[in-house]
Amino acid sequence: MSIAKKIVTLAGVVCLTVTTWAVASDPIVIGVPTGLSGANSTVAPAVVQSSEMAVAEINKSGGILGRQVKLEIADDGSGASGAQRAFDDLIINRNADVIISMETSAARNAGIPIVERNQVPYIYTSLYEGRSCSPYLFANGAVPEQMVGPIVDYFIDEKASKRFFLVGSDYAFGRGMLEFTRNYIEERGGEVVAEEYQPMNATDWTSIISQMRREKPDAVIMSTAGGAPNVTLQRQYKAAGMQALVGNLSVDELTAQSMGADAEGIYISASYLTAIESDVNSRFLERMETYFGSKLLTPNDLSVPQYDAIYLYKAAVEMAGTTDADAVIEALAKVSFDGPRGTVQMSAQRHAPLTMHLGRVQGNGSVEVVQIFKNVDPGEQCPTT
Repeated sequence: MSIAKKIVTLAGVVCLTVTTWAVASDPIVIGVPTGLSGANSTVAPAVVQSSEMAVAEINKSGGILGRQVKLEIADDGSGASGAQRAFDDLIINRNADVIISMETSAARNAGIPIVERNQVPYIYTSLYEGRSCSPYLFANGAVPEQMVGPIVDYFIDEKASKRFFLVGSDYAFGRGMLEFTRNYIEERGGEVVAEEYQPMNATDWTSIISQMRREKPDAVIMSTAGGAPNVTLQRQYKAAGMQALVGNLSVDELTAQSMGADAEGIYISASYLTAIESDVNSRFLERMETYFGSKLLTPNDLSVPQYDAIYLYKAAVEMAGTTDADAVIEALAKVSFDGPRGTVQMSAQRHAPLTMHLGRVQGNGSVEVVQIFKNVDPGEQCPTT
C-alpha cells in the first residue's frame, strides 16, 4: 500500500483509480474464532455451519459492495490463551476485516484488547453474562436481563418454587449469570439455599449433587460453560435421581439433543428455537437442510445469532459504503436484519432487544415453546461506551 501511495503522489488521479480498483477486487474477510476444541466443542461446529451458510448466500447474491466474502475459521480452544492466538492469527496473518464469533466469555475477554489494538470491529454472538463494553464490540446474543426472568418467574409463579440451588462454571459467564440470578430470585421473594462452582473443564459433579440432595431445593438453576460441562452435569444429575426442577441458562437445542433422555424436562430461555413459527424461520431451516443435507447440525441459540451477525455486518458495510472500521462501527447500531429470530438490531447500548422463548426440552431433544416474551430489552449494558 505504501508503494501505491507513492505512485499516486507522482502520477496523480489515474493511478489512484487503479489502486482503488485493486483494493476493491480483494475479498472481504470475516474472521471467526470459536471453540472447536474445549468446552464449546459441542456447539462450535454448528456456529461454523451458520457462518458458511450466510457467506454462501451473500456471495451468491453478489457479495458486499460488489466484493466476495471470504470466511476464515480459527480454533480458540474455548479459552483465553487460545483466543489470543486465534485473534492475532485472524487479524494479522489472515487480514480479517471483522471478527464475528460465538465464544466463551474467557475467550471474548482475551480477544477484546486485540481488536482494540488493531481497530477491527467485533460482533459477539453468544448469550453471555452482559456488560462487556468496548468501542469495537457489539453483541447480538441474550444477556441475563433477557434470560433469567422467564425461567425464574415461571418456577415461582407456575410451579410454586421457593428454594433455589445455583450451580455454575467458575469463570466470568457462570459467576456473572448467577449473580444476576441470585439477585432476581431474592427480589421475587425466593431463597437461594446454595451457590456452587466448578472449573470450566470439570467432569465430576458428585459432591455438588450430594449437597443438592441435602438442601432439597425446589429448583436448580445451572450456568455452566456451553457444551460439554452442561452434558456431564445434567447426566450426573439425572443419574442421581434428583427431582427438583432444572433451569439451564446455557443449554441450547443442539446440546440438549446430545444429552438424549437426560435433558428431558430442562427449562431453557432462548432467543432462537427451531420451533419458532414464522415464514422466515421455516425458509431458513429449509435452506440449511438443502445446503448441508445429512451433515446439518441442529440450528440453535448459539449458532443462529452468528448467521444474523454476518448479515448485520453486511448491512453496516453497505450503509457505510466501506469496510473502514470507524464507519462500520457507526453503522452497526443503526442497521437491522429480519432473520430466523425476528428483527434484530444492536441499538440498545451496543446490544439487541430480543424476543425470548421459555422452552421445555422433550424426551427426543426437541424443545416445546412454553411462553413467548416480545422485544425484551437488554437493560443497562454499556451506557458510556
